[in-house]
Amino acid sequence: MQKKLHIKKGDIVYVNTGENKGQQGRVLEVIRKSDKAIVEGINIVSKHTKPNAKNPQGGILKQEAPVHISNLMVIDPSSGKPTRIGRKLNKQGLLVKYAKKSGEEIK
Repeated sequence: MQKKLHIKKGDIVYVNTGENKGQQGRVLEVIRKSDKAIVEGINIVSKHTKPNAKNPQGGILKQEAPVHISNLMVIDPSSGKPTRIGRKLNKQGLLVKYAKKSGEEIK
């Protein structure tokens, strides 16, 4: 059975701790196996690459590395501040995420 995570692809998140503390970004990918997420513009690392068809020059590329999801919080759509996430049934009977601070549903 898959783990339920409070973050999914496309969410805008706030970084709680680490080198990029205080920054925000959009989640590009969630890696469930290791409880990590790749966030746009966060945790940039230098990757050394050999020349290949995609990059004929080779060299050093800058790219995002995964961040553990415990270090991320979803941004509340109404206030723009970090919030914890809950789950509840909406009027249509579907399970939706909502911001604990404002009670607003998160798309």
